[in-house]
Amino acid sequence: MTWVPPAVSGLAGRLAELGWVTGLLVAGSLATGDYVPGVSDLDLVALTEGPVGRARQEVLAGLHRDLDHRAAKGLDLGCVYVDAGRLADAAALHPTWTHGMLVQRSLSGVTRAELVRHGFAVLGRPPAAVLPDMTDDDVRRAARAELCGYWAWATRRPLMWLNPVIADLGLTSMARGRHALASLQLNASAHPGSHGTQARPTIGTRSAGASVAGYAVDPLP
Repeated sequence: MTWVPPAVSGLAGRLAELGWVTGLLVAGSLATGDYVPGVSDLDLVALTEGPVGRARQEVLAGLHRDLDHRAAKGLDLGCVYVDAGRLADAAALHPTWTHGMLVQRSLSGVTRAELVRHGFAVLGRPPAAVLPDMTDDDVRRAARAELCGYWAWATRRPLMWLNPVIADLGLTSMARGRHALASLQLNASAHPGSHGTQARPTIGTRSAGASVAGYAVDPLP
């Protein structure tokens, strides 16, 4: 049986009580098997019944703030909230809790690959039942998109690299992307889908410049 951190199972229980969250899926290093407690972050994807509008976002922000001060303290737990009706739209932006705030972010190709190939459900149906299969070529395209898309764009914005988290993610993402392209293995733990940027803060507790996810960067052209 796959080990699930208490913070993740606790989040699943609280989301189930809301009545409109139908699934909680595990991606990232916890799914691929290289999770290191206290080092790795926790990458989750929740499926919702209907859009996550302002009122629902307020509820989620309060829930996550409370969790971050309790069971998830210091664990860097992030979760993308995807309206199940828009799951097939790869370009859609979804409310995402990351680094203490809600931002709008797409569900990346690499995260989708992690879910389909390695992910599991803590709540609801398994990832393979809700997401289409991803071929080896799909995985290569996803890895290439991260390297040639977001990170290529980020290299033209030097002020972002003053944040040590961005600098660390940039180095590890390059290694991750090359590894995925060469081996099709998704067993590294840093990429823009891992609480990435490419997002704008919506509801949270800190200002736009307060964290890696808080840079008010524009969407990719």
